Amino acid sequence: MEILYKSTRSDSTPITASRAILKGLAADGGLFVPTAIPKLDVSLKELSDMSYQETAYRVMRLFLTDFTEEELRTCIDRAYDDKFDTKEIAPLKEVNNAFYLELFHGATIAFKDMALSILPHLLTTSAKKNGVKNEIVILTATSGDTGKAALAGFADVKGTKIIVFYPKNGVSPIQEKQMVTQKGDNTHVVGIHGNFDDTQTGVKKIFSDKALAKEMEEKGFQFSSANSINIGRLVPQVVYYVYAYANLLRQGKIKEGETINVVVPTGNFGNILAAYYAKNMGLPIGKLICASNDNKVLFDFFESGVYDRNREFFLTSSPSMDILISSNLERLIYKIAGEDHDKNAALMEALSQKGVYEITSDMRDKLTDFAGGYASEEQCFAIIRKVYEETGYVMDTHTAVAASVYEDYKKNSKDETKTVIASTASPYKFTRSVMKAISEKYDAMGDFELVDELSRISKTPVPNAIEEIRTAAVLHDTVCEKEEMESVVKKFLGV
Repeated sequence: MEILYKSTRSDSTPITASRAILKGLAADGGLFVPTAIPKLDVSLKELSDMSYQETAYRVMRLFLTDFTEEELRTCIDRAYDDKFDTKEIAPLKEVNNAFYLELFHGATIAFKDMALSILPHLLTTSAKKNGVKNEIVILTATSGDTGKAALAGFADVKGTKIIVFYPKNGVSPIQEKQMVTQKGDNTHVVGIHGNFDDTQTGVKKIFSDKALAKEMEEKGFQFSSANSINIGRLVPQVVYYVYAYANLLRQGKIKEGETINVVVPTGNFGNILAAYYAKNMGLPIGKLICASNDNKVLFDFFESGVYDRNREFFLTSSPSMDILISSNLERLIYKIAGEDHDKNAALMEALSQKGVYEITSDMRDKLTDFAGGYASEEQCFAIIRKVYEETGYVMDTHTAVAASVYEDYKKNSKDETKTVIASTASPYKFTRSVMKAISEKYDAMGDFELVDELSRISKTPVPNAIEEIRTAAVLHDTVCEKEEMESVVKKFLGV
């Protein structure tokens, strides 16, 4: 079955997967969604015998139907190779009666590697398929992890340039060091005076500027996105939920067809949306538990049906979730609105103009797959310390949000369904917060002293991604106001 992609905001003609990947964002500002969510066409038992790469092929070919088998397998093989420090790519660790799906074994030690390792290959293949001669300029807003993963994925990829914007004081020291030391003649990194929502809004504004697009076209450039709004980011994320289920089945932890729950720490909603797509493909997932930090706009939405970004913004120890505009939620809103693009567009306009919208009771009735929860800073630190003291397992601050929310969910619901927790970053990426959670005595240590101490107490090797930046030179030092983003882009491109 051919799957095409349509915008969430208009009835424009659906386009192929490769064209949707190239565009990133629809011309009307909407996000691309598949005309149908395909069903898995291999049994769960068959999947349990497959490698990560084979699972990726079996899932992604159902969505990317205009890619040939050779094209897709080549993209997968180039993405999921020895850049990952384990052959499993996404291993499961059983800790305290939950299964932690470790999504941080790639080049930049965060879950964004799972999709951003393959996106450059999908994008350059899409360009060839569609006869694109322009240089592709990747514009990306990051709350910390996407930026480095995108930079690493696109560095020195022929026919591309990448510009990453991040909130100057809104990422961890390790995250910032990873980005500003990035090598590659085609890479640019810019700190913004503002928060992540400011950077994300600025990038979307550049994408929707038709006059700028025309000017870029005349100079031989075209914009595309590496953010989770790109369908080429979302589809690869579906894979690891299918793989996690198959892994549990292979290990004999569940029976074929047995339902599992999934807990995902989320700010932009893309990671949990991928799990929702996996469920719609036929994967036996019960509850999708959406875990928020103190910026609990998603928790409040699931509780009330009101999405309201007009609230205090908190800088937390889980900065990749410090987000008040969850872009990927739009794909879910479109679905529960009965795929009514006018209704969805009106809600997104309300969000843009007033910062708030409310869904109907009919739409709320379609959210029964989801449960929401949130964890305070104190709860996150407490669960990191508790799990470490009980088991020796050390988790990062984002995973801690999920672990804390899961504890509350289980206590309140009495739901004992076997549960996968998406572990979205290595503790080495947020060493200071993690070590402080374990003991106040670590507060006086330097960043890299803490790295070595974490390695000692967790009995895990320091990841290569951290070793690389110990002595790396800063190569990017541009900082600007949010109003200057377009002019910075033009300057980098010589336009």
